Amino acid sequence: MRASFRLSAVMLCGAFALFVAAPSPVGAVDSPSPAPSAPPQPSSEPAKPSKKSTKKKSPKKEKKSERKFIDGYRVAHATIYQRHDYAGGIGKLKALGRDSHPDVANLIGYSSRKLGRYDDAKLWYERALAADPKHARTWSYYGMWHAEQGNLLKARDHLATIAGLCGTQCREYTELKGVIEGTRVY
Repeated sequence: MRASFRLSAVMLCGAFALFVAAPSPVGAVDSPSPAPSAPPQPSSEPAKPSKKSTKKKSPKKEKKSERKFIDGYRVAHATIYQRHDYAGGIGKLKALGRDSHPDVANLIGYSSRKLGRYDDAKLWYERALAADPKHARTWSYYGMWHAEQGNLLKARDHLATIAGLCGTQCREYTELKGVIEGTRVY
């Protein structure tokens, strides 16, 4: 009886250790829903008094605003990935008013790349990475951008970054690796 208790305790500790050591999820993986918006980061500059009212939005209004954003993102996502209407998708994403959200900026970059607007795509990918440097989907798409530009060395750098973020089995890694190897077009 005592031996089975010890074995159970060891197994439970092992399971807990695996849970704690597991990598945290990164970025959206072609998800039709954006990652939750992060609360604003405190600024190192002193707060300036606002001329507007200092009232905070009620939780109900914030929830409604977030729901409206998520619904709008889903419509834009479907416009881009299902209907392949990249220009229409860009318009819908910009209308959300959250251009600095990493999922939004990444999708605008992706759509711009699909439209052949490579300079625009680069700017949007960099904006997404500025908002979230661990956004694996953006690293993957930006790596594809570099591969399309003929810069396989930079694409491989992005592949290594993705491996550090989510491993070599995640979708972002395998898709970019396929593009680099020429076995996949995306």
